[in-house]
Amino acid sequence: MTAFPPRRPYPPSPPRQSPAVPPDGLPVPGRFAHLHPEDGACLMESAALLAGGGFTDSPAGTHPALAALARVVNDSVGDATRHALWPLAAELADARPVDRAYAPLLVGTVVDAARVLRPSSRRLARHGRACRRRGERLAHVRAGLLPGRVADLLWWRGPGRRYLEHALRVLCAAPDADQRLAGLLRKAVAEARDDVARGGAAPDGAARDGRVPAGEGRCNR
Repeated sequence: MTAFPPRRPYPPSPPRQSPAVPPDGLPVPGRFAHLHPEDGACLMESAALLAGGGFTDSPAGTHPALAALARVVNDSVGDATRHALWPLAAELADARPVDRAYAPLLVGTVVDAARVLRPSSRRLARHGRACRRRGERLAHVRAGLLPGRVADLLWWRGPGRRYLEHALRVLCAAPDADQRLAGLLRKAVAEARDDVARGGAAPDGAARDGRVPAGEGRCNR
């Protein structure tokens, strides 16, 4: 995932007594990826630790499109907002819907949020239509089969990721970007968790085959 440069100097981190500060034992929230938890952790790295896996910003329990959104939000907001978002890490640790329409619908939601800021953008309108069409086409298609997983991964690596990145650039440029990005991520996580509750666990091999390879989709690569 493309890195988004800071828009402005970040406000100081909240004091230790703030309820938004992670409890003892969890890394301090920080921007970008980290080599070790002692150096801090981005939101997705915290999710990986809570899931009991390796220290990574692409944990298997999180849908790649949702993880990409979370990484950009983590890296783009100010310190106070980032600290306030850390409780989402526990929910992100188990947020991988198996519905094939999930990724285009999520990307489409982000594109629609960007269109609020740029309603006359033909590019955003085109991206939004493409996401809706794909979501409608896949709404009743069976999940879990290998050809479908490959097709979905190719879409995500190509147009899906490009659509998401462009929409997020628009949102990051807004004067109230922190509020918009935080609200968007909270809504996305809640919807993903609802989808997981309705659809159950991913079929055997789905997380492995559908996962974005290391080095792809990361906000600081």
